Amino acid sequence: MKDKIARWTLLVIAFSAVLALLLITFFIFQQGVPLIFKAGLKNFFSTQWSPTHGKFGISSMIVGSLMVTFGALLIGVPLGLSCAIFLTEFSSKTLQKNLKPVIELLAGIPSVVYGFIGIIVLVPFIREHIGGPGFSVLASSIILGIMILPTIVSISYDSLLVVPGTYRAGSLALGATKWQTVTMVLIPAARSGIITSIILGMGRAVGETMAVIMIAGNALKIPHSILDPVRTITSTIALELSYSVGDHRMALFACGTILFIIIIILNIIATKLTRRT
Repeated sequence: MKDKIARWTLLVIAFSAVLALLLITFFIFQQGVPLIFKAGLKNFFSTQWSPTHGKFGISSMIVGSLMVTFGALLIGVPLGLSCAIFLTEFSSKTLQKNLKPVIELLAGIPSVVYGFIGIIVLVPFIREHIGGPGFSVLASSIILGIMILPTIVSISYDSLLVVPGTYRAGSLALGATKWQTVTMVLIPAARSGIITSIILGMGRAVGETMAVIMIAGNALKIPHSILDPVRTITSTIALELSYSVGDHRMALFACGTILFIIIIILNIIATKLTRRT
């Protein structure tokens, strides 16, 4: 009887997290979907955003969010995966013990600090040496790429570390070099964990708000270059929710609904590509 009670208690606790997710999802969709149908799909997916005048176009925000996210992945994934490979296969035990905690410490730095550093250092550098106003897709992508590094490095490192040592020994015994062993044996064996780290990093990049608000420029237009200013969906919600009422408030919930759907689609695509590979 005690075992049964413990089992059902743990089952209820486990499903409470799922229930919380379902309640959040229901609340967001219940608040946002009616506005999408009220405004019409043509109006909602236009480029004109002026909720007080009945214009609810979020296309520029969707494009901006996707550009910033993929830019962050282009920077963060190669750096993070390379760092994880170096720590597991090419570094000494002493370096592993010292370097990995330092990288994980990046996750504890508040996002506003990243944004502040971006304003002081990165934005002026881009403005003076590359071009544009500095507040841009490029600046946001670099900062977010650094912010997702701890997630990608930690999970990829653990995934590579648990690959059985016999895989390495067998590959080396067959005459493969160290690098061939890494690329042809270890990475495929740790693929699921690496993809998980990328998906979690992507979720962090899509949902980041404060740092992006500070360095993206918050321009309500579709960016035609990585040097153009941009506004993401999360930035719009954070900037306008405090004073929104009526349809304006519902429009922001509709933005959250679209963001939720985008994250689900990106996760499904990543999972499908992994299974196909």
